[in-house]
Amino acid sequence: MRGKRKHVYQHIIEDLKRQIAEGKIRHNEPLPTQIELARMYNTSEITSRRALAELANEGIISRTRGKGSFLKPEMERTAANGLQQRAELSQIYFVYNNEIASAYHHRFFADLLTGIKEECEQHGIPFNIWGMDDEFQMPEGDDIGIILHPHLKNGNEMPLDLLRRWKDEGKRLVTVHFYYPHLQIPYVIVDNFVGGYLATEHLLSLGHERIGIILTGKSPVEMNQEFALRLQGYKLALTQHRVAFDLDLVCVLDGERESEQMGAEGLNRLLSLEQRPTAIFATSDSKAIGAIKAAGKRGLLVPDDISIIGYDDILVSQFTVPSLTTINQNTLLLGRRAAQILLFERKSEQMRDEIVPQLIVRSSTGEAKTASSEFST
Repeated sequence: MRGKRKHVYQHIIEDLKRQIAEGKIRHNEPLPTQIELARMYNTSEITSRRALAELANEGIISRTRGKGSFLKPEMERTAANGLQQRAELSQIYFVYNNEIASAYHHRFFADLLTGIKEECEQHGIPFNIWGMDDEFQMPEGDDIGIILHPHLKNGNEMPLDLLRRWKDEGKRLVTVHFYYPHLQIPYVIVDNFVGGYLATEHLLSLGHERIGIILTGKSPVEMNQEFALRLQGYKLALTQHRVAFDLDLVCVLDGERESEQMGAEGLNRLLSLEQRPTAIFATSDSKAIGAIKAAGKRGLLVPDDISIIGYDDILVSQFTVPSLTTINQNTLLLGRRAAQILLFERKSEQMRDEIVPQLIVRSSTGEAKTASSEFST
């Protein structure tokens, strides 16, 4: 069962409270409008309006029609709702396993590390990167914060007993991209469930019903969290559109890292079906780019003959031919929020954050036009 999700309006509230506590919002300066907040947090005006309404209900801000929202003067000298900076945090480490170091050239990690670095610099806290070996040695010290990416090669994750031991030792720990609610370790993740849903719903909205999905793992029941959740989002979108789930359309490929070759292999497998898909959700941009190239080799036009959507919004995705429709994970915010949890706490063991991804529509997806049986080979 998935942990209880935090809503976007709650993220906005916490972020504004943090800025109030840090003195960045003054009583004589208007807060961002609901339109500006919606744009900043990739959400709707309904959501940003609710965040402002909740702050007003708590007595933190006042709202005046035609003038905007303002911090109440008495709140300017008060840390919002008990928010306090953690004492004597000397530095923050991003900790990863050395055996998958090559994966950290991906945009996901570049943005993640940039977000952590920016937040640390803002508060004058040194930021370092720590690569663990097979013995899982952690940096030592009671005055350090650790942002952990518990991913190993072949899609495996760090043993739970290690995470449990580190928590019991009192390490100031936040996990990113993976989460373990039963251990009560703070975490920040991109909501892969929502991301999988958004990608699939986009294809369904274009009239596609035979939608193939290419995943990384050993089988449909042996995948890491990110791909398992993307698959669940895919299933929910199908259910809401009353499209039957077909296991034949699920292609799971084993690999140590995402590659174009996996995407090409996945597309060729799916197009070998008697009832072929008219669209493919590749679950990573690398696989999607490989699928586009493989489609071209088969004489298929993207998106005229088959639509393809990726996931990650890597830099090259906007320059492919056609440009790639994809999911942006907003990992810059992911990094900032992980650092904020370490720098500021309110019952930190209960802190959890889920960043909402965003659909980026480009040219690789289009309306369903061709019946699957009419593909040329």
